[in-house]
Amino acid sequence: MAGIITTGSHPKALWPGIKAWWGQTYNEHMVEYDKLFDKDTSTQNYEEDVQLTGFGLVPVKEQGAGVKFDSEVQGFVTRYTHVAYALGYIVTKEELDDNLYESISKRRAAALAMSFRQTKENVGANIYNRAFDSTGTYLGGDGKALCATDHPNTMGGTWANKPSVDSDLSEASLEDAMVAIMGFQNDRGLLINVMPRSLIIARQEWYNANRILKSVYKNDSADNAVNVLKATNALPEGIVMNHYLTAPHAWFVRTNIQNGMKYYERAAISFDQDNDFDTMNAKAKGYERYSFGWSDPRAVYGVNGP
Repeated sequence: MAGIITTGSHPKALWPGIKAWWGQTYNEHMVEYDKLFDKDTSTQNYEEDVQLTGFGLVPVKEQGAGVKFDSEVQGFVTRYTHVAYALGYIVTKEELDDNLYESISKRRAAALAMSFRQTKENVGANIYNRAFDSTGTYLGGDGKALCATDHPNTMGGTWANKPSVDSDLSEASLEDAMVAIMGFQNDRGLLINVMPRSLIIARQEWYNANRILKSVYKNDSADNAVNVLKATNALPEGIVMNHYLTAPHAWFVRTNIQNGMKYYERAAISFDQDNDFDTMNAKAKGYERYSFGWSDPRAVYGVNGP
């Protein structure tokens, strides 16, 4: 809602007798995007992460035959183009002079900071919210959605970081995800040490996830069998609930892959204030610049729970 804050914006502030003002600021959730991404910094207009393939399996050398030589190949390129975010407000001199409630003016800066924090949380969470969207602009360097069954290898073939049939979060489906993750290969088909780190869920799955991971015995079963997910500490960083995920039953397992889910900070958030010489209006604004994305989709295994 654009405009200038004048004496007419909230006329009750010009009269005594108001017991309390509400709605301008609220308590907020703790920072959550930092559990979904690894932070890096940038000093350029954009950053690029480039895949470089390793070598394949070693062939048998026949007696008297020459050694076969392999080559490295440049693979997929992921570009992070930083986006600037800015917002401010203007207050007339008359409003500042006549406003009887100093708390209103002080809370404006807090409300502006809240807008910036929530914007960053939403921008980051949208990478996961669109993880299964293969038709939009949220595609990775390999031209696929973050979570897909047909990620291409530079050297040929495909691989998957989601199941062919999606399922709700359960002990069995989570175990299947762990098994799939531990079988990840690199672009040349060599097994790599990819291990689960955390389970990322929306708020609707909070209690279900806790029952699954924290029960000593098998969840929702009369069998006297150990809960192997808990016993083996399968997810050492536990459950990560994100309030900004919009699909209530989609869930993700984040892995230990480096250069996977990335957040680039180009310009840290800053706040400034000044006054117009001619109008004497007071101005306040905030600014920051950053980008979210992913380079290696092996950093996440996702299931679009129905």
